Amino acid sequence: MLETSSALSPVWSEFESRWDGMRHALSGGLWLHRFRLNGEPMAHLVSSDRDAILRAGCALGLQRQWVQFKPLCDVDTGEQVDCWHWDLLRERLSLALELAAERAPLTIGRPRP
Repeated sequence: MLETSSALSPVWSEFESRWDGMRHALSGGLWLHRFRLNGEPMAHLVSSDRDAILRAGCALGLQRQWVQFKPLCDVDTGEQVDCWHWDLLRERLSLALELAAERAPLTIGRPRP
């Protein structure tokens, strides 16, 4: 069992449309973007809100120094926006999906099935 923060975890969302997810993250929301790397399920948890992404990492038992900084291009304006993300796989990915299901996160557009 993974140790996580006892505080209420931040809420993250998944989106069917990558662009909707990116808009959500760029506006300060938490976007869980699933993909596969070398056949292994993985996800990025992304946000332009550094405090929110750090709280999310704490809720998932991640070490603060593991957060990654990567500016993203705003899909509407073309401007670069400072963003941070966590790489999630195996137990951390399972925990993120479990917590998201428990909290019934807000969705914009159509959520992923």
